[in-house]
Amino acid sequence: MHNLEKLGWKNDHDLNEEHVARVMTVQKNSYRISDGETEYLAHLSGKFINEAISSLDFPSVGDWIEVQKLPDEKKAVIKRVLPRKSQFVRQAAGLRTDAQVVAANIDTVFIVNSLNHDLNVRRIERYMLLAYESGAAPIVLLTKKDQMTEEEVESAISLVSEVAIGVPILAISSLNGDGIETFMDQLPNGKTGALLGSSGVGKSTLINALFGEKIQETKDIREDDSKGRHTTTHREMFMLPNGAMLIDTPGMREIQLWDGESGVESTFQDIEAFEKECRFVDCSHKSEPGCRVQEALENGELSEERYKSYVKLQREIAFEKRKQDQKAKLEEKSKWKKISKTQRENYRHKKR
Repeated sequence: MHNLEKLGWKNDHDLNEEHVARVMTVQKNSYRISDGETEYLAHLSGKFINEAISSLDFPSVGDWIEVQKLPDEKKAVIKRVLPRKSQFVRQAAGLRTDAQVVAANIDTVFIVNSLNHDLNVRRIERYMLLAYESGAAPIVLLTKKDQMTEEEVESAISLVSEVAIGVPILAISSLNGDGIETFMDQLPNGKTGALLGSSGVGKSTLINALFGEKIQETKDIREDDSKGRHTTTHREMFMLPNGAMLIDTPGMREIQLWDGESGVESTFQDIEAFEKECRFVDCSHKSEPGCRVQEALENGELSEERYKSYVKLQREIAFEKRKQDQKAKLEEKSKWKKISKTQRENYRHKKR
């Protein structure tokens, strides 16, 4: 097997494979990359930085990149990011309108939630939406099964299945190994998965269980509310013993949407189906006669909480879209200002 193939490489590019690597770790502006045989510390070329337009252009964990290696120093320069087949993107934390690529070129997004009183179906809906938007297949992973009774586990799976329609839901225990084999069946040799979820749900504990040793630091959750404390501080991809790749990510305190218009239809396919049965095409689902959505709410086919979440997320996506459009206009204006300034300086220089 070619070294790159160990990392999941499919040669779909007309490139010399000697100049190809995959991003294993991202820590601020520092990258650790691998060609399947050797790991290098890498930085971005000056040309890359100058030509990058948005944060989406920068490398993320799981990216395939074209590099110039410095073998004697085990260092490399990143020249460009190769086209992604999938990317999990969220609105970056804070007030700035900016995208953050959490993981790239993933086959499966594992939405991790623990089986305790921190189980949150509304949060799962948000992850589902962005998972569908990413181009990867979502799977819900419920951890800490050993802390619950069989009845509690079944009840939780039933609750989650109402929002994760048609999506596999796995309950596991990283401590006693229950369900781990089923989890690994979803991540065969050559495939890449990503663990996404809040702090304290057991992502790092699962990584340790898969390796049979302490690879990642873990901390106990707060007993009063099951909230976790941040332990993983950066995104990192691990090569598992079975030949698959698994990306561990820091716990996300907030999962703000960056895009989600196409993901809404898949995430809320039950509500979308009701809407298509309304008497009027432009039904607002408030007081119109023959509204199938209102009928579903009244007879219990659709919960009030799920419908409110659907409306809220649609509004959030529309609001985010307006912010992005405004930012794009300002960036375009700034770009032409710089071009104009450069042209004036060049003109003055020529006249001398």
